[in-house]
Amino acid sequence: MEAHACEKIMTIETEAAKIAILCWEAGQVPQGLVQLETLPGNSTNPASYDYEVRFHRVSGANVHTILEKPDQAVLRTMIADARLMVSQGTKAITTSCGFNAIFQRELASAVGVPVFTSSLLQVPLARQIHGPESEICIITANASALGPEHLKSVGIASSDGLHIVGLEQCAEWNRMFAEPDAEIDLDVIEQQVLGTVRRALDTHPGIRAFVLECTDLPPYSAAIRRQSGLPVFDFITMVNYLHSTI
Repeated sequence: MEAHACEKIMTIETEAAKIAILCWEAGQVPQGLVQLETLPGNSTNPASYDYEVRFHRVSGANVHTILEKPDQAVLRTMIADARLMVSQGTKAITTSCGFNAIFQRELASAVGVPVFTSSLLQVPLARQIHGPESEICIITANASALGPEHLKSVGIASSDGLHIVGLEQCAEWNRMFAEPDAEIDLDVIEQQVLGTVRRALDTHPGIRAFVLECTDLPPYSAAIRRQSGLPVFDFITMVNYLHSTI
């Protein structure tokens, strides 16, 4: 299997990096996600940033312990690792998977610096700037796994007008998880992402903005903006904004 993108620069951690990104454990990333990490805009691709970031692998963090069944033991490891990095000069903590939203409150309360676990933190902002009753669409890796507890943890008080659309029904996207050792067709993935956006707009023409939960989706943000003509909030928009504040 090709090396994980954040693993390639794990030894290039410098004091200049203000933001640390908590990544999945080495060897626990499906091959399809490894391919997606080669795209600029992906959360674990250093080319996605105009500044230095620190990538840090979390023991035990993987699709099962984060996305499928959030694990409190992994949360405790995240807290311990984040505290250590803060003691070494890190100014803010984020994560490489939007489903870490479920840990937002615990992490933010425990580490003493700004914590922004998920691009879902931008949903309240998107709602307010378009009007509190505006329709916002969340594109997520798996809609069935994104529950009310994730939304509540990032300050989404109501799901009224919120449309959650998952990619798990897209065949090529789903192969990443059904066949973790298989390679995927990145061109097909892009078409499936854009097709999901079109279907969301056909079903809910009142959508005013998109928020991309998955940190593998920012490489497609520009295409989504062109196709929909709407604002798109993603992991990179969030990290860039937070970086500018610290």
